[in-house]
Amino acid sequence: MQKNPILFTASVILIVAFLVMLLAYGVRHSFPVFFPFILDEYNWARGDTALMFSIHLLVYGICAPITGFLVTRLPAKSLLLFGIVLLGLAAAACSYATQLWHFYILFGVLAPIGLSCVGSPVLNPTIMNWFVHRRGTALGLAQTGGGLSFVFVFLMEFVIEGVGWRLAYVVMGLITVGVLLPIVLVGYRFTPQECGLEPIGTPKFPMETKEPGSTPETKPENWTTKSGLTSSSLWLLFISNMLFWGTGCYLVLAHQVKYAIDIGYSPAVAASTTALFGVSMVIGQAAAFVSDHIGRENTVLAASILATIALITLIGLKPGSGLFALYSFAVLFGLGSGLYAVCVFVGAADIFSGRHFGLFNGIVLAGMGFGGAFGPWLGGLLFDIFDSYYYSFLFALVSFVLSFVAFYGAAPRRYVARGFG
Repeated sequence: MQKNPILFTASVILIVAFLVMLLAYGVRHSFPVFFPFILDEYNWARGDTALMFSIHLLVYGICAPITGFLVTRLPAKSLLLFGIVLLGLAAAACSYATQLWHFYILFGVLAPIGLSCVGSPVLNPTIMNWFVHRRGTALGLAQTGGGLSFVFVFLMEFVIEGVGWRLAYVVMGLITVGVLLPIVLVGYRFTPQECGLEPIGTPKFPMETKEPGSTPETKPENWTTKSGLTSSSLWLLFISNMLFWGTGCYLVLAHQVKYAIDIGYSPAVAASTTALFGVSMVIGQAAAFVSDHIGRENTVLAASILATIALITLIGLKPGSGLFALYSFAVLFGLGSGLYAVCVFVGAADIFSGRHFGLFNGIVLAGMGFGGAFGPWLGGLLFDIFDSYYYSFLFALVSFVLSFVAFYGAAPRRYVARGFG
């Protein structure tokens, strides 16, 4: 018999969330390493080809609030299982794509529908249900799986080199389904109450009501769907995530491998920036526990500064710049992205945690999706117009700065100070 069953079971939930994010987001983040090979085979315009990534992010942004709404009304495990199967099949089916519209449907539409059911729209509320205190630490640990998905993508580069990009899609789809289905079936629970337990950090005094996802600290705000949807804080978080990840990170991630190849780095070295970004992002996510001590706004400020310096470094790269400059960009970019990726959702939980958090979390995720629908496509379009990524990366840099402004305006600190977060 376990001496501390809640600690053991919550640790299992974190491990499950880590592994699901690792492989599920690996499908999305595989795009930069497949992108050059698809371009080489078909010679399509970069903007048109990158559009499949933009469609993917747009559809994900549309589906995230819907999944967030459904997660408290349908069995969360069933949503996860459905998402795993659809995501894996969509990835494998990309091996048969021969036209752009094939990629638009498979990678652009079906894959993100699956990902919305297996990713953060379900997993973030799960973590919030299991942890009352140290949410920044808990969510940071779970989301390191999303950061390491970039390392998984780097390994796919070697699979592509060995068996070709088409068979690599099949391998990725089989791994997604074969590994995640049994893990979720055995180890996943949406709330601790399903196991007869209380969340970690639950006070030792009676509560008037207990709802899935609610905590003693968030109860006084009593957010309704209407009050949340009319809150300026929600839409400022939406805009912040749209700018940082949508038109910032994903614009850069979609094109950084091809950009590095264009200025003279080998495909393997160029792809290694994605892996180094992922490792650094994991460090940033793990370090996001500092937001529990210094505040979400200060942590997001640090994230924006790191990402801005990274983009300045990237813009300054030239043929012959060497590995140090290239890898410095990847490290700084990853650290900043990891810090932000945790803080934006913990900040949302500070404000909106409660019965409807799944919906509000989904709307914040939708910001990334709607921004991402614009970012990768714009990066390719500006290259096609100017034959340079300068203006694309400059646009991303401005996005990071404005993202912090929006997050600061959302002001999670006010709710933490009032004891609601």
